[in-house]
Amino acid sequence: MKIKDMIRDIPDFPKKGILFKDITTLINDKKAFRSVINKLARVYKDKKLDYIVAAESRGFIFAAPLAYKLNCGFVPIRKPGKLPAPVYKESYSLEYGINTIEMHKDAFPKGSKVLVLDDLLATGGTALAMTKLLKKLQAKIQGIAFIVELDFLGGRKKFKNYPIFSLIHY
Repeated sequence: MKIKDMIRDIPDFPKKGILFKDITTLINDKKAFRSVINKLARVYKDKKLDYIVAAESRGFIFAAPLAYKLNCGFVPIRKPGKLPAPVYKESYSLEYGINTIEMHKDAFPKGSKVLVLDDLLATGGTALAMTKLLKKLQAKIQGIAFIVELDFLGGRKKFKNYPIFSLIHY
């Protein structure tokens, strides 16, 4: 079983001209899902991470079990108005719009070793916004990981100062 074969394409979603990579077919297959988490764990097992951060909602799917497996904390980055304590905000552009994300100001101590995890790297807007939030808390970003990377969109170029790992490339 190839993990890449478990992801289906949905044309014209969420709008015309977008070829959406649907991970629901990957995560509902227990062997494929376990394989993804185990592969990511092997890549980051020696980093001694304090936290994994991920943006809602699909990043949460992979970040929480990976944090458990690596014995570190999980910090959710959410859409506006979803977190109850004071937050930092960051807006960014997507290939199909503009969005804003937030993170608690007290999410972790200064100098924490953090991994950024997201399901997909397209233009890099979401992950870049996450790194900007992490800088506000003076995190030591150990890397940025993705399940899927759309190479043709060039999002990786935005992260020259960080090691990047993508499990699947298109």
